[in-house]
This record gives sequence, C-alpha cells and structure tokens, in this order.
Amino acid sequence: MSLKQQIDTDIKTAMRSKNKEELQALRSIKSLILLAESEKGASENLSEDAEMKLLMKAAKQRKESAETYKSNGREELANAELLELEVIERYLPKQMSEAEVKEKLTEIIEELGASGPQDMGKVMGTATKKLAGKADGKMISQLVKEILNS
Repeated sequence: MSLKQQIDTDIKTAMRSKNKEELQALRSIKSLILLAESEKGASENLSEDAEMKLLMKAAKQRKESAETYKSNGREELANAELLELEVIERYLPKQMSEAEVKEKLTEIIEELGASGPQDMGKVMGTATKKLAGKADGKMISQLVKEILNS
C-alpha cells in the first residue's frame, strides 16, 4: 500500500473516531503529497524515496516551529505542532540512536579512508545517502566532525 493510500485510510479512521487533531495532521500530509504530485515535471505517483524526503522535510518544519513557539511562550501552538510531528513520524522509518549512527559513521570513515577534517565533504556525501531517513542530518554532521577531529 502506498503512502497516499495509507494516509487516505487513516483519514477515514480519524473521521470515524472524530479525532480532529489527528485528522488535521493527516490532511496536511496528504496536501503535501498532492502538491508534490502536481508539480511541473513530477510523475503522477511519487517514489517511496520522494515520499520519505517529503515527510522528513515536514517533520523538520514541525520541530522547528514547535521550538520557535516554545521560545516565544506559545505552548498551545507548540503542542499542536508536536502532535502533527507525532503523526508524521508514524510514517517515517525508525530513527537510529546516536550510538548506532556513530558506529555506522566509523565504518564509513574507515571504508573511505578519511583521516581528518579535510575529508568531511566526502564522508558527509556517503553518510547522508546511506543514512537517509534513518538519522537527522544535523546529528550526522555533528558526529562526523567529532569523529574526524579526534
């Protein structure tokens, strides 16, 4: 079942259970998918990779919005964003822990023969491809710097 079909099914379920917050979050995800499908040059159905990128971007936006709202003392808006983030994360692959990411990065660095900070770009290129959807880019970057500088 494609992501779009899964979202449609979940929208129906949320409507039946009268869960307004979840319904709103699901509809926002569906609108993102529909927008991406209707973009010029896009195929009718998105690839699984494109769907994941779309969801990761939406999740990142929700996190940043929630942080902004919290720092401005708007807890109710922050909670709404976090609820949407929770719904989005259901459709994303399970995120790796920091220790797992560090282990993978060490393997990648050894594989590439990287020896210092000057190899950061080479390592990041490979790491972001291999860990796409499984780890946050910011965490990957931070850990790569840490490992290459030690």
